[in-house]
Amino acid sequence: MKIKHAIMAVAGFIFLLVGISSFGVIDEGERGVQLRFGEIKQTVEPGLYWQLPFVESMKKITTRTQTVRYTLEDPLFAASKDLQDVNVATVINYRVSPSNVEDIYRQYKTMEAFEADVIRPAIRDTVKSDASLFTAEELVTRRADYTSEITETLQGLMDVYEIRVERVNIDNIKFSAQYTQSIEDKVTAEQRALKAEQDLVRVEFEADQRIAQSEAEAEAIRIQAQAITQQGGKDYVQLQAIEKWNGQLPNQFVPGSAMPFLNLNN
Repeated sequence: MKIKHAIMAVAGFIFLLVGISSFGVIDEGERGVQLRFGEIKQTVEPGLYWQLPFVESMKKITTRTQTVRYTLEDPLFAASKDLQDVNVATVINYRVSPSNVEDIYRQYKTMEAFEADVIRPAIRDTVKSDASLFTAEELVTRRADYTSEITETLQGLMDVYEIRVERVNIDNIKFSAQYTQSIEDKVTAEQRALKAEQDLVRVEFEADQRIAQSEAEAEAIRIQAQAITQQGGKDYVQLQAIEKWNGQLPNQFVPGSAMPFLNLNN
């Protein structure tokens, strides 16, 4: 009797476990691919589901936004239009359409395999091919255009898989050491040329000021000389001498000579 009760208890426990395992939950941001004997039966929406024990199983595929990130420690390699080597750090956000989870599972089984076999190769090829549309300098000065080209090209490749490319962001662009040095040398040369041009403008301005000052002084002398000529040069010279006289008479005076600075005719 005890053995019979034990068998019934074990059977009941197994039945309970089987019953519990027949139910499950698919979260928001997921879709379930229900299999029967390994073949796809249907796609299951988020919520509670039930499946036949030992006959059916459920595989979950995320439909949430996924992120693929390449840093400068693990960059994407490309070449610019002017054949400069470029390392690109970028972040790509994408999302799977719920209507296509069955096809993705059928071909790749998991999202990890799908990303490794489809998403990442497409990103690498796109970043490389679109970099060749821009010179090295343009990849920096026109980064927004480069980003737009990547987004458009990548979306075109992903349309067949019903993948939505939500965002492309170029985090950083790094060039070879030689090219970076050449850019620094170019900037230094431009700064020196600008300084030289500014110095030349300053020197020319100062020269113009000196010329203007000299012309003004010459004009003043001309006017003064003209005034002297018109008013009598002798009187002007005598006036200048009187202004400089210290008021003392010479120690010796020769009779018959004229007294300096004195004009008795007036």
